[in-house]
Amino acid sequence: MSETRNIGFWILIVIGILLTIMFLVGQTLALFNYDLTVSLGMQESEEEVGKVGIAWAKGFAFGDSIFYIPLLLAGIIGLLKRKKWGIYTMFGSLAITVYWPIVSLFAIFIERTEITLTPDKYISYSIILPLIAIYGLWGMWYLYKHKNKLVE
Repeated sequence: MSETRNIGFWILIVIGILLTIMFLVGQTLALFNYDLTVSLGMQESEEEVGKVGIAWAKGFAFGDSIFYIPLLLAGIIGLLKRKKWGIYTMFGSLAITVYWPIVSLFAIFIERTEITLTPDKYISYSIILPLIAIYGLWGMWYLYKHKNKLVE
C-alpha cells in the first residue's frame, strides 16, 4: 500500500519519538544517575518526594526502561514499516501513556502535604500531564479509526 500518510500519522510518530527521548533521559538515566536527572528537571528531589518517593520513582524508571520504552519504540518502528504488530504495540504503549499521567496528577494533588513540589511544577504538571494523557487517548482513537490504512 503506497498510500500517503496523513498529518495525524506524523503527529502520532513525532510525539512518540519525543516521549521516547524524554523517557530515556528521565527514566533510564535515573537508574544510573538519579541526581543528574534531578538536576535536569526530569525527576524530583528527596526534599520534594522523600526517600519512599525516590524508591517509587526508581521502580517506575526500571519498569519504563524494560517495558514501556521498548513497547513505544516497537510501535513507532512497526507503524513506520506498516506492520500490523506496530498497531498493537503502539496501542499498548498509548494505553500506558494515558495511565501514568493520571496516576501522577492524582498523587501530586492528593498528597500535597507529603509531596512538596515547587509552585511552578504544580502549574507545569497541571498543563503537561493532561496533554500527554490526551495524546494517548487521541492516539488510541487514531489507530482504531485508521487501522486498515496503516498496514500493508
